[in-house]
Order: sequence, then structure tokens, then C-alpha cells
Amino acid sequence: MNRAALFDVDGTLADTNHLHVICWWEALRQAGHDVPTHDIHRAVGLPGEDLLAHLLGEGRDPKDDEALSAAHATLYATYFDRLPALDSAARLLRELDRRGWRVVLVTSAKDTELDALRRAVAADDAITATASSDDVSEGKPAPEPVRHALALAEASARDSVFVGDTVWDMEAGARAGVTCVGLLCGGIPRADLEEAGARAVFRDPAHLLAHLDTSPFADTPGQAPD
Repeated sequence: MNRAALFDVDGTLADTNHLHVICWWEALRQAGHDVPTHDIHRAVGLPGEDLLAHLLGEGRDPKDDEALSAAHATLYATYFDRLPALDSAARLLRELDRRGWRVVLVTSAKDTELDALRRAVAADDAITATASSDDVSEGKPAPEPVRHALALAEASARDSVFVGDTVWDMEAGARAGVTCVGLLCGGIPRADLEEAGARAVFRDPAHLLAHLDTSPFADTPGQAPD
């Protein structure tokens, strides 16, 4: 059985969460919504419509969602040529690939954003597949994105690990039955990640890479690499 190393991207492999916060804040401000950046930060990682429902409530006019999401996308696209990868993100993916894991990216980003993120991380040679919000009907924290990624990797949940930086990542992974690893580089507290399902928590990709042999990647069952 294959082993899948599933990774969120924004805030996990790329240092982009605060760029999303500013872009959502500006898009909402332009539409007359005064939403604190702290609240936006806690909602990052949700698909656009779910993020807006979380921030503005179910009583909002959903007809405005498309315009708000388009405004965010336009603002965020101005950063596409300079999105910063987190330290050792590419080295981490390549090391897992070398050890026989099938690396799959699992993100709430649209395909155009994912293309820019992949260029930033610059580890396509280690990536088996990608699962974006365009591929599923329901995004994180629902388990569908993780289950879709497992299908792409032809791996079972018990043989897989999902790495993310938000409570939405941890909840999605836990609901799909995979082992969850949280990273603090997205700005979410350790206690929140653990409460949402993280089995282990590391500072960032570099910290996880340095401790792979004592992380859940060391004791997940499955087929040994050649």
C-alpha cells in the first residue's frame, strides 16, 4: 500500500497567510464591511464562500460572494511573482519523496493560485499530485479534499499523514482518518491545532524536516520504501 504525505500549501509550505488576510480585509472594506484582521486570520484556510459565511454570517446576501471573492483574487494575484516559500519547504517534500512517500498538495486555493504557489515552493519533481478546491464540492474542514488526495495517491488513510497550519486542516484530516501534523508558521496557536486533531506540532517545515525520524512520518504503517 502506498503512503501519502499530504500537505496544505498556504501557511504550511508558503508564508502567505498574512497576504490573504490583507487581501480579504481590503476586499471586504471596499464592499463596506468592517472586519477585524484577527477574525480574518482565523478564517484563512476555508474556501472563499465558507470564509465569507464564517466572517459575515449566514444572513449576508450571498449574491455578493462572487464579487468579494473576485476582489480578493485580484488583490492576491498582485503577489503571484513574489510569493515566499517557507524555509526548507522544498527540501522537506523532496526528502519525503526520497523515502517513498507520495506527496500530494491539498489546498483551498483555486487552480490559478495553486500554480503560483507551486512556482514559489519549487519542488514539482517531488509532488505526485495536487487537489485544489476546484476538484471537490465541499472544502475543508469537510474531509472530501483529503479523501480526494488519498485517492490520487492510491493510499489508505491509515498509511498517510496530513500536514497543515489551521484548525480547518486538522479537522479535515481527522475526519478523513489520517494522522494530522500541525505547523505553527501559519500563526495558529499550538493548543488550537491539538484540540482540532493534531497528533504532533512543529514550528515550520524546517523544524519538521529536522525531526522527521521522531515525527508521525517515522511510525506510520505501510509499505517500506525501496
